[in-house]
Amino acid sequence: MSFRLEKLTVRHLAAARHAAPALVDLDLVVAPGEQLALIGPSGAGKTTMLATLACAHQPAEGSFTAFEQDPWTLSQAERHRLRARLFLAPQTPPLPPRQRVVTAVLAARLPHMSLWQAFASLVRPSDPDAAHAALSRFGLGDKLYARVDRLSGGERQRCGLARLLLSDAEALLVDEPISALDPALAQHTLTTLQQEAAARNASLVCSLHQVEMARAHFPRLVGLRDGRIVFDAPREQVSDAMIAALYDNETVQPHPGHPHESPDRIAVGACF
Repeated sequence: MSFRLEKLTVRHLAAARHAAPALVDLDLVVAPGEQLALIGPSGAGKTTMLATLACAHQPAEGSFTAFEQDPWTLSQAERHRLRARLFLAPQTPPLPPRQRVVTAVLAARLPHMSLWQAFASLVRPSDPDAAHAALSRFGLGDKLYARVDRLSGGERQRCGLARLLLSDAEALLVDEPISALDPALAQHTLTTLQQEAAARNASLVCSLHQVEMARAHFPRLVGLRDGRIVFDAPREQVSDAMIAALYDNETVQPHPGHPHESPDRIAVGACF
C-alpha cells in the first residue's frame, strides 16, 4: 500500500494543548496508482492530511505507514529517502521570487543531487530541456527563463506543478491545484496530473474546493469535516445529499466549467 492510516490523530505543533486536533481518528488506505480527491469545507483538515501523508506532521495517536514503513521510527537519513518517494505540491508553491523559472522547476531533482550538483545547477541549469518540456505540458513553455516574481498567481501555481513532473515520486500529493485557474486551464491541469500519475502508476491524492470537478475527475471521493472523515466512497455512491451534509452551513465553490468538458488539445511533453 502507498498509505495506511489507522485511528490517526494529528495535532498542529503550535496548537495549545486544549485545542481540538487537526485530524481525528482517521482510517484510510490508498493503493498504488489510486487517484482520489479530498473535499470538504475550509478548515476541514485537507491540507493537514496531505502534509501528514508527506511525512511532515508526526501523528499524536494511531498508526501511519507510507510504502509499508512507519516514517517516525526511521532514522533521519532513512526518512529523507522515504520522503524522496513523495511529492507534496502546496497550493502556493514556495518559489524564490528572484529565481528563474527553469531553476525553480529543476529544484524537483534536488533530493537526488549531491551538494555540488545542486550548487552547479543554480549557476547553469542542469537540464533546461526537461524543464521546458515539463512547463510546456502546463502551457508555460515560454516562461522558461522568466523570473518567478514576474509570473501571475496561476502561472506560479502551474510552475509548481511542473516541478512534480520532474520528480521520481511514487505518490503525488496536490493541494488545491486549480484554485487560481480559469475553467479551461483547470480542466487541462487536472487531466495532465491524472495522466502523469497513471503513466507512472503513482498514487494521486488531490484536495479540491471545486466539488463538481472532483466528482467529474476522480473515481474516489473522501469527504472531510472538522478533521474527521465523513465519507469515503466511489464517486457514483456520493449523493447530492451527502455533499449537502458535508458542506452544511458552508458555501460550496462551483466548478469552473461543465464537468464533462475537456480542452481541445492536451500538450505532450513532459515539495516539498
